[in-house]
Amino acid sequence: MRLIGFAGWSGAGKTTLLTRVIPRLTGRGLRVSTIKHAHHRFDLDQPGKDSYEHRAAGASQVLISSAHRWALMTELRGAPEPDLRFLLSRLAPVDLVLVEGFKRDPVPKIEVHRAANGKPWLHPDDPAVVALAADAPPPGRGRALPWVGLDDVEGVAEFVLRFAVGVETVPWPS
Repeated sequence: MRLIGFAGWSGAGKTTLLTRVIPRLTGRGLRVSTIKHAHHRFDLDQPGKDSYEHRAAGASQVLISSAHRWALMTELRGAPEPDLRFLLSRLAPVDLVLVEGFKRDPVPKIEVHRAANGKPWLHPDDPAVVALAADAPPPGRGRALPWVGLDDVEGVAEFVLRFAVGVETVPWPS
């Protein structure tokens, strides 16, 4: 599976960057899927909607479908959070999967960094970081990595095309 992650601290601009990069990739004919890690409790449903009421009543899974999309919601109900490998296995085949978050997973990733956040860089301690997208050049310490400006959306898209699309499979550590 061809994939590349976008990792960084909250507020660095990962979602904003991805929503600007995705159209550049799909505009070149690639089929793209994403997986986003949520660090907090989230809910796609609203009280009063049938699917919400099904889950509230105790259904383990609710599949909702229309002429435009379908979604499968699974309640963990105390089970451990699924890992990235499991989640990837649930996706239909596409040309490229972009992963947002999962910063501790050993997949190739672009570190997204915003200096104003005052958070430490990930790349000095994460050998899976293959490039940096940041609003300022990285400090001199650590490995030398390709650096693209955080607002250089075309540059990030080009890096993703060269790096991720040229990779047939991503090795997963045992």
